[in-house]
Order: sequence, then C-alpha cells, then structure tokens
Amino acid sequence: MPRDDSRLAAHRHAYLTTAEAADYLRLRERKVYDLVRQGAIPCTKVTGKLLFPRQSLDLWLMSHLEGDRPGQRPVPRVLAGSQDPLLEWSVRESGSELALLCHGSGDGVRRLLEGDALLAGVHVIDDAGGYNLPESLGLGGMRDLVMIRWARRRQGLMLAPGNPREIHALASLAGRKGEGAPLVARRQPGAGADRLLRYLLARDGLVFEDLMLAPHPMLNEDDLALAVLKGQADAGLGVEAAARRHGLDFVPLHEERFDLAMRRRSYFEWPVQHLLAFAHETRFVERATLMQGYDLTGLGEVVYNA
Repeated sequence: MPRDDSRLAAHRHAYLTTAEAADYLRLRERKVYDLVRQGAIPCTKVTGKLLFPRQSLDLWLMSHLEGDRPGQRPVPRVLAGSQDPLLEWSVRESGSELALLCHGSGDGVRRLLEGDALLAGVHVIDDAGGYNLPESLGLGGMRDLVMIRWARRRQGLMLAPGNPREIHALASLAGRKGEGAPLVARRQPGAGADRLLRYLLARDGLVFEDLMLAPHPMLNEDDLALAVLKGQADAGLGVEAAARRHGLDFVPLHEERFDLAMRRRSYFEWPVQHLLAFAHETRFVERATLMQGYDLTGLGEVVYNA
C-alpha cells in the first residue's frame, strides 16, 4: 500500500488536530475526547478548537512506560536549583503553588535525584562551552529525564552604581592582589555561576586564584547583588536582571542557557503545566522585557528527552 504523505506531513506539525492526534496515538477520536474530559491528555483550546502539542503527546506516551511510574512517596511541589529573577516572579504570579528552594544548580540536581524536588533550574556550562548536558549535571543515569527550555540569559559583572572602580572586564579583577585590589563576591561551589566564572577566566587565560575573593560564598543572585550594593564586594558574576533590579551597573560577558530539569511524569503535574502556560501570557513577556537580559526564543520547548 502506498504511503499517505498527507498523514505523515500532519504528524510533523507542532500542533495536531483531534483527528490527527487520534491517528498519531492510534486511538479513536471518541477516546481522545474522553481523555480530554478527564484531563488526562495534554491539549490546548484555541478559538474553541482543540489542539494537541506533538512534543507533549510524545512525553505523555513515554510517561506511561512501566519504568516511569511514580514510587510510593509523592514528590513535593518544590522548584529547586538555581535562582532566576524571571522564574521566581512567574512562580508567584502564576499561582503554580510551587515552593522555591534555590541554592544553586548542584543542589537542585541532588534534590531532583533524591525525589525532594519536582523540578530544578539549571545553567551549567561544561569545558567545551556546552550547556546542561545530563552527563555534566550528574543526571546521565536518569532514564526518565526531561529538560525544558526556560530562557537564554545575559551573565556579566555586577558593579557598584557608577562603576567607581572602573572595572570593564574580567582582566580588571585579576592579578592585582594585595591592598587596593578589587574584592570579588563569589557563588558556592557547584553553582552554575561558579562554573561559568571559572570557564570565563580560563577562556581569558586567567585562573580562579588570580582573584581577590570575598571570604564567604553567596547562595543566590540577590545575596551577591546586595554584597556589591552595600560595598562588601567590588564586583561579582551574575545575571543582568538581578543587577538591574538592585540598581547596579552591569558589564555583559556571556549569554547562557537556563533550563528546567524534571522527571518525565512531573512534566504533567499541574504546577508545572500551569507555570509553562503562564509563561506564554502577554504580561510574562512584558515582564521579561522590563527585567532585561532575557531571550525567550524556544521557551517551553523540550530540549532533552531521555
């Protein structure tokens, strides 16, 4: 029998109609409508018409694999990992009922693996400049891992208002130890910003030991920004949005990827779906523009599916 190329083309669309979804899943249309009424299948309604995101259908199918069934202990509705100002605002404004526990990418990965977080925000660069590869994160063995794109963010140097020390690059911070050297605030080991700082230093032919570091690491973006604002440090690496909301000067150095890591079944949990739906509203886009330093291209896309 010859191929029905029209059906194959339909299945390559990002969104499927009810008839196309039924054909894709090899179900009757009536069964698809039943699943929609039960809230058991991912879909959206546009001008009264049901549409089914193909990527979400693929995840929905795979979440029903035997090995992906949840264990006895429910996963708490916690968003762990790295702090992101836009994500933090969205959790509050969306009513997603997620609790925030943001102590860095490494801590988020650990909580995700131990079943203590529903999802984790990560932005970890590897030695080759790649971002959020499961093996680099320590998630290579998670066979139900899914990663969703949140945003691209500008990282750079947070500086006191007016930049009184005239710091314009990483080289301005390095090799000047001793009295009068700029004091650099730092993040804790395992944080994505700590990994990025080491990567950027190596790229410029510098090493971590070239910096005059503040004695205690900062656990999040706001703590680091406040340290610079209050004069406890002269500079620190962080995201532009955090620098702007604290009235700091900012020197851009790098654009990074920030993704959300979770188990496949968690993607369909109400808090996650509610948060991702909110991220496509107009006021979310307006807020991202106001905060500065974000590129929302690809937000919500599945960038990894084990």
